[in-house]
Amino acid sequence: MSLRSIVKSATGQDVHVCQSCNDCDIGSYADMDIPLSSLIQLVMLNDEEALQCRTLWSDSVMEAARGACKRGLDLYAMMIALREESLRRAGR
Repeated sequence: MSLRSIVKSATGQDVHVCQSCNDCDIGSYADMDIPLSSLIQLVMLNDEEALQCRTLWSDSVMEAARGACKRGLDLYAMMIALREESLRRAGR
């Protein structure tokens, strides 16, 4: 199952709503290795890096992601779905 499908199944949202406007790039955090806009692009490309990046596991980024998308994409819910998938694939 693609990462896009996993996010859609878990959240009811399609990441293709993203228009790559970069409004979700909320600044820089010490535990952030890629911006949220790049995380969304990785999901759309079904790139496994989305499940391994530090950004995904940053609680401060997750909190800042709430409401960051001006088009209504719930980035917090997307990150939760990706975290769960990463743990599932790791067998945890």
